[in-house]
Amino acid sequence: MKRVRLLLLAAVPVIVTASVYLLAPEDSGADGAGPDLSAAYRSQAARDAKGVQGAKAWAEEADSATDDQVLAGRPQGLDAPAEKDLAQQLVASAENSTLDWRSAYAYVEDIGDGQGYTAGLIGFCTGTHDLLTLVERYTKAHPGNGLAEYLPALRAVDGTDSHEGLDPGFPAAWKAEAARPAFQKAQDAERDRVYFDPAVRLAKLDGLGTLGQFVYYDAMVFHGPGTGPTGFYGMRENALRTSDSPAEGGSEKAYLDTFLDIRRAAMKTRKADIDTSRIDTAQRRFLDEGNLDLRTPLEWQVYGETYKVP
Repeated sequence: MKRVRLLLLAAVPVIVTASVYLLAPEDSGADGAGPDLSAAYRSQAARDAKGVQGAKAWAEEADSATDDQVLAGRPQGLDAPAEKDLAQQLVASAENSTLDWRSAYAYVEDIGDGQGYTAGLIGFCTGTHDLLTLVERYTKAHPGNGLAEYLPALRAVDGTDSHEGLDPGFPAAWKAEAARPAFQKAQDAERDRVYFDPAVRLAKLDGLGTLGQFVYYDAMVFHGPGTGPTGFYGMRENALRTSDSPAEGGSEKAYLDTFLDIRRAAMKTRKADIDTSRIDTAQRRFLDEGNLDLRTPLEWQVYGETYKVP
């Protein structure tokens, strides 16, 4: 769950290729046929009618057979391997000031944002429950690992910025465990379970292409899977109240503009002078260029640093 990121490392260009999701490069507006997601969207809408909590529960379901059947024949979009790697690079440019996203497995630091230690691939935090959940699930699969002894302390500090019971050994233990492939896989799995899969799933059902799927994912990473006005699910609900999604017959560009406006305001609510370049000179740039498929080559700026993917 996310935080204000301080930076400044050099970018490392990485070569990837992007494929087309299901929308044409041009905007899919109300006059176009758009993707045929009606059956799945009605399924989701029924849950949305129960409020933002219903939408959150739907997105995190692993056995929504009706929706899965509707989406099964669609192009993969952001969860295609190359596009998913690209998404991790884009997130890493904002979270860790590098395109080498795998270097973040061993990252651990208290960045003074009131969320305790921030660590790992997606910035799991000792104060926001996701780091505790990761270590609990990992320990269940791998008893006796180097982080298991810190579980009582992690439970005690959950929801606070306290280091009690974690210092001085926790950072070193995290870094040591992060060298193990099993813990790297555990971080990958928790990233996908809590952040990537629900965000991409909802974006597809909202009729969004690869860029829109990334916009949802990055918002989920930074703001967390909360249902309040500054959590991901709350922001999406606000956007749907304000603008029709493509699945509702609206313009994809217009809807994403609305979502990014709402997200930017939410970031400013957290901290008035926060750097919003991950939106302003990255996602908004791709949107203004009409790159709804997130095709490479890409060039963007975060915190004044320029990044390129050929």
